[in-house]
Formats: sequence, structure tokens, C-alpha cells
Amino acid sequence: MTNAIYEKLINCVNAVKSRISFQPEVALVLGSGLGDYAQEMDIREIVEYKEIEGFPVSTVAGHQGRFLFGYVENVPMVAMQGRVHFYEGYPMSDVVLPVRLMGLLGAKTLILTNAAGGVNYNFQPGDLMMITDHITTAVPSPLIGPNLDELGTRFPDMSEVYNKELRSIIRQAARNAGVSLQQGVYMQFTGPSYETPAEIRMCRTLGGDAAGMSTACEAMAANHMGMKVCGISCITNLAAGMSSAPLDHREVQEVADRVAAEFKKLVTETIRLIGGR
Repeated sequence: MTNAIYEKLINCVNAVKSRISFQPEVALVLGSGLGDYAQEMDIREIVEYKEIEGFPVSTVAGHQGRFLFGYVENVPMVAMQGRVHFYEGYPMSDVVLPVRLMGLLGAKTLILTNAAGGVNYNFQPGDLMMITDHITTAVPSPLIGPNLDELGTRFPDMSEVYNKELRSIIRQAARNAGVSLQQGVYMQFTGPSYETPAEIRMCRTLGGDAAGMSTACEAMAANHMGMKVCGISCITNLAAGMSSAPLDHREVQEVADRVAAEFKKLVTETIRLIGGR
């Protein structure tokens, strides 16, 4: 019996393949603050999400919604300019479809980026945090339902979702680029509302350092299919209850834009080092 989720994925993969001749080695998901990373790329081909029948389209302002194929530091890349979030109403299988698609196009390594709220009191808005691990108890797993045997095993190991070698590369990239780097555990919530102070206290009690509305589910799906994964968060604000100021998306975007240059430097140097392995 055909699995509808896998069939939809393969249809989307074939639709993209029919539009490009490029084969990427590294996949990059551009979060807040990296929306214009296209300027850093030698772009060869572009595929708009809306051109792919059945493909989920981002509804969030500022998320352009297209795949960019090209080179960064001579490394063949596919970049996802605009991700899909669970809070937009899509099923989790659609949320992770783009990451799975990039893997099936040939990308073996996945770099995930996002904007996140700082839960660790040692963090400040504008910090960059390398993700060492994640907590996903607040969102449904993308692996629930019939297993996609074509992608991976029914019970995948998640003891090292964020690849140890890639984490070492990010640390070296930060040193090379002169960028200050925090590290910690990312906890994904559903959104779209920001978390309550009680939820942030729970996150901190569980060992979380940052909270957000994406990324961890993508990392889980990519790990399931054998991709090497790493992640970097831009800490755009202190999470609920940690300051007297109410949370505002405009302020989050302003901080992300302010540190975009450093974020780009770190990502570009990370890609260069990955390509030189």
C-alpha cells in the first residue's frame, strides 16, 4: 500500500528535479535574520514553492518562499528561503517535507537557523547560540504514523541529533570569523503565541536554554533519514517572565536584522569549513 505522505514527498521531489540540473551537497534553512542570505550566494537556479504542486507555502511575512540553488565558498548548496511552521496550520508531515526534499535532492548535511527567545539568564538579545540538543515534548513528532521505510528506521536513535563533528566546525568557524558564540539546548513550542512565563520556567527546569517555534522537528526528520544536522539560533529577546517588557515580533525582527551581518559571517565560514573536510 502506498504511503500518502511519501507519495506526496516524491511528487514534490520530482517536480523540483524537473526544474533544475543542480545537485546540492549542503542544505541550509534560512531563519529570521538570514532572509537576505541570497546575497552571499552564487545563485544558479531558483524554484518558487508555489511552482511545486502540493508543496506547503509559508504564510509568514518576510518569508519569501523559494529554494535557492548555487554556491557558497564553492560548496554546492540549496537554501530554503522561508520555512513552514506548524502554527500555520499545516500537518507536521508538511512542515518537514522541505527538509526531506532537500535530502532526497542529494544534500547530506543540513544547517538549521532560527530566531529564538533566550531562556538562559546568561544570554543577551543578539547572542548567537549553537544548538547542542533539543526538547520536543511540546510538539508532535514528525515521525508519528506509518514509518517511511524508504527514509529511515521505525525507531531512530536521537542521542546525537546535532552532529558532534559539525558542532566542532561551528566552534572553529566562530573563532575564525571573530564571532562570539553561546551554546545550549533549544526547546520547540507550537506557537504562534509566545510562551507564558510558567512555560519558560518549565523549559529552564527541563534544561532548555532557548525557546522557539521551529527547527527541532526539522532536525528530527533529517536525522531519521541519515542527514548530518547542525543548528544555530539568534537570541532575539529574553523569553517571557525574564524582563518586564512584553514580547513583540517587531522587536524580535529588529534584533535579528541588527546581528544579521555576524550571523551571515558565521554561517558562511561554517559552510567553507564543511566544504573543506
